[in-house]
Amino acid sequence: TLNNLSDERTEYLINDRLSFMRFLGLGLSDRVPDAKTVWLFRERLTQAGAIEGLFNRFDTTLRNAGYLPMSGQILDATLVAAPKQRNSNAEKDDLREGRIPQNWQDKPAKLSHKDRHARWTLKFTKAKRQDDGTMPSSDLAIPFFGYKSHVSIDRKYRFVRKWKTTHAAASDGARLREGLLDKTNTASSVWADTAYRSKANEDFMEKQGFVSKVHRKKPQLKPMPRHIQRSNAGKSVIRSRVEHVFADQKSQMGLFIRTVGITRATMRIG
Repeated sequence: TLNNLSDERTEYLINDRLSFMRFLGLGLSDRVPDAKTVWLFRERLTQAGAIEGLFNRFDTTLRNAGYLPMSGQILDATLVAAPKQRNSNAEKDDLREGRIPQNWQDKPAKLSHKDRHARWTLKFTKAKRQDDGTMPSSDLAIPFFGYKSHVSIDRKYRFVRKWKTTHAAASDGARLREGLLDKTNTASSVWADTAYRSKANEDFMEKQGFVSKVHRKKPQLKPMPRHIQRSNAGKSVIRSRVEHVFADQKSQMGLFIRTVGITRATMRIG
């Protein structure tokens, strides 16, 4: 996972590198697990739903070492790419309705390679300044296929404390009410961007004893008031810490979904 390796590449490097053999505690005369063994081990963990238990054990280790969730928490989500699916419009409609397309049902080999849970969405990014110095009138919208990783980190140590996996088109804000908030944090403040600003979320946090530090949205067709601008700027200094977590996962670990289905994707992201 740390080296973003396929199972086949993992098998090759275990045979080729002494550092990989030492990491696994293998000697030169020991049997090396092949790619199918690696796949089967991960598949058994997936079917057993072991990732939640493993994550909780790791979190317990952090707490015992003194890394308690402190100073509040920060929520955000990032897109995780998966191999693109080439489906017809009729097949896409069936998948959105939760049905298996008719021409897939009698082809189990084809069905096993079709990811029915990943979704297309649009990834918006700020437009870059052009060569003549002008700024485009609109931002860029890039089509994206895959899943979405939702996390809550503690502000003090920036460790992931709560997490959830959904398809890429899922709303960020609604996940706040689905177990992403950590009640064991020593502080009650919650930072997040405008995607998490809604009346339902504000009411939920108030009832649960959390203090909302969520960014406020710009009024429609009106300029942003100066006091809200200053408030959002102060919150951004703290909220930006979660971007470092995603940067580590994507740039250093190359987080990518190679498997099919949200159950396996959850195991991989977890």
